[in-house]
Amino acid sequence: MKRPGPVLRLAAPLRVLAQRFTFLGLVALSVGLMVFGKAEAPLVERARMTVTDALVPILDAVSRPVATAAEMVTRMNEIIDVHAENNRLREENERLLRWQSVATKLEVENRSLREVAKVTTEEPVSFVTARVVADAGGTFVRSVLVMAGTRDGVAKGQSAVTADGLVGRVGEVGERSARVLLLTDLNSQVPVIIESSRERAILAGDNSDKPRLTHLPVTARPQVGDRVMTSGHGGVFPPGLPVGIIVAVNEGVARIKPFVEFHRLDHVRLIDFGLSGTLPVGAPPPAPRRGR
Repeated sequence: MKRPGPVLRLAAPLRVLAQRFTFLGLVALSVGLMVFGKAEAPLVERARMTVTDALVPILDAVSRPVATAAEMVTRMNEIIDVHAENNRLREENERLLRWQSVATKLEVENRSLREVAKVTTEEPVSFVTARVVADAGGTFVRSVLVMAGTRDGVAKGQSAVTADGLVGRVGEVGERSARVLLLTDLNSQVPVIIESSRERAILAGDNSDKPRLTHLPVTARPQVGDRVMTSGHGGVFPPGLPVGIIVAVNEGVARIKPFVEFHRLDHVRLIDFGLSGTLPVGAPPPAPRRGR
C-alpha cells in the first residue's frame, strides 16, 4: 500500500482544526456583521444595493420566461375569445341571410299581389287570388297549376287574369288546386275583337308563344300594333279583357303577343263572371265568394 506523502501528513492536522473551528467562525462572522450593520447602516445599505444592482439583470433574465408564458396565456385566451365571437357573428349572419331571403320572397309576392289587385271589372264579381305553384305544361300542353280549388270557390271555366290581361281559363279543378289552360295552348280558343277596327275573330293557341287570329272577315286588314281584347261572344269570357297586341301579319295570318308574360306568373285572379259557356251541363254553380 502506498504511504501518504509529507505534505498530506502536514495538512491533516490543519484540516481537522478547520473543521472544528468553522462553525464557531461562521457564528462569530454573523455576529460581527450584525454589529457592523448597526454601527455602519449607510455603508451596509450601499453594499446591499450594490449586490442588488448586480443581481437585477440575473433576476430579469430568470423572470422573463415567466412573463412570456403569462403573455402567451393571455394571447391564447384572446384568440379563444375572438374565435367564439366569430362563431357567434357567423351564426347571426346566417340568421340575417335567412331573414333577408324570406323578406325578398315576401317582397316579390307582395309586388305580384299588388299587380293582381289592379284588375278592375265593370260590375262586382266574385274572385279568388291564387298562387302559381307549378308549370304543368310541356311541348304539347301549355298550362299552370294554382293553389286554389273547389273549397275556395274555383270552378271550371272561370277566367284567369292578371293586371296585364287575360291569362286563360280554368280547365280542371280539384279540391285544393286547379289547372289553368293558357291562351297559347292548342286547345284554347277565345272570341276576340280588334280594338281599332272592331272586327271579330278567334284567338287560337297553337302551343307557340304567339297564338294566331282565325275566322277573320275576308275584308279584315289587321295591322301590326293593333290591340286585341275579348269580345264577350260565346259566353266564355266577358267583353273588354285585354288579350294582346298584333306583332306580325304574314299572308293574312295575324300573330298576337299576349300582354301576360306566362313564364313570370306568380299569382292569378280566378274570376267568376257568372258565364256558363264552358261549364259542364248540369254542374251546380259554385258558391259565391268575395275576393280575398
